[in-house]
Amino acid sequence: MAKKVLKVTLKLIVIILLASIMLLAYYMIADIETKPPREIENICELETKKFIGRNLFIVTHKEHKNPDKTILYCHGGSYVAEATKEHWQFIERMVEDTGYRVILPDYPLTPKYTYKDVFAMMVPLYKEITDNINPEDLILMGDSAGGGLSLALLERLSKDNKEMPGKTILISPWLDVRLTNPKIDEVQKRDKELNKETLKIAGIAYAGKEEETGNYLVSPIEGDLSKLKNITIFTGKNDILNPDVYVLNERAKKVGVNIEIKEYEEAGHIWIINQNSESKVVEEGYKDLIKAIK
Repeated sequence: MAKKVLKVTLKLIVIILLASIMLLAYYMIADIETKPPREIENICELETKKFIGRNLFIVTHKEHKNPDKTILYCHGGSYVAEATKEHWQFIERMVEDTGYRVILPDYPLTPKYTYKDVFAMMVPLYKEITDNINPEDLILMGDSAGGGLSLALLERLSKDNKEMPGKTILISPWLDVRLTNPKIDEVQKRDKELNKETLKIAGIAYAGKEEETGNYLVSPIEGDLSKLKNITIFTGKNDILNPDVYVLNERAKKVGVNIEIKEYEEAGHIWIINQNSESKVVEEGYKDLIKAIK
C-alpha cells in the first residue's frame, strides 16, 4: 500500500514539474499582449497605436474630445501579466469620472523580456508625450508592479533632468522586488492576494538575474528621490507591499521630499481596482483617488 501511494505521489510530482516547465517555456516564447474588451467602447473612444513595436492604447471619453489632462497609466501584474478586465473597467470608470485621457502602454513582460526592454520603451514614450503636452498637465499613475515601474521611471528621468509630471499617483506599488522587509511576513498572514515567494521569482525574472534585483530600475526604493515631487501613494494594511511604503517615505524625508500616503485599514492589494475588500473601503479609496487626480 505504501509503495502504491509513493508511486502515485511521484507521478503527481513529475506531472506538476512537467506542467511548470511547459508553462515557463510558453511564457519564454510567447509575447503576451494586452487585449482591450469591446465593452470599453460603450462610453469611451479607444485608439490603438504602435510605439517601438508595442501597442499603445489611448482611451478618451466620447464627450470630452480635448481633455485638460492626460494620465499615463502603467498596469500591474508582477511584470508577468497583461492588463486585466478589472484594469479596463477601472480605466473606463476613471475616464468617465474625470473626463481625462488615459494612455495605457502595453509594455514588454517577463520572463521573455526584462526591465531593460521595458525602459527602452517607457523613457522614449514619456519624452514623446511631454513633447506634445505640458508635463504639468500629465499625471503618471500605476498599480502594483506598474506603480514600481512608474516610480522607477521618474527616478530615471530625473537623472536627465527631465521635467516631472504634474502629479504621480501610485496604487499599492511594488517598491522592492527582493521583499526583504521583516514586517512583510506579519502582513502575509492577512494578505489574500499576494505570496512573497512567488513574487520574488517574478522579480528575479524581471531583473534578468538575481544580482540585478537591487538596481533602482527594478527596485525603485533604491533610487534617487531628491528631484521628485507631488507623489501620492494609496496603500492597504492587508497588503505585503505596504511596509515598504514607509521605508520609501523615510528615505524621501531625508532628501526633503514629501510623499502623501493614503492608507486604508482593511484594504488589500490594489483593492480599488480588484475590489477585493469591503465595498465601503473600495468606494472610499476610489473617491479619494478621484480627488487626488483632480
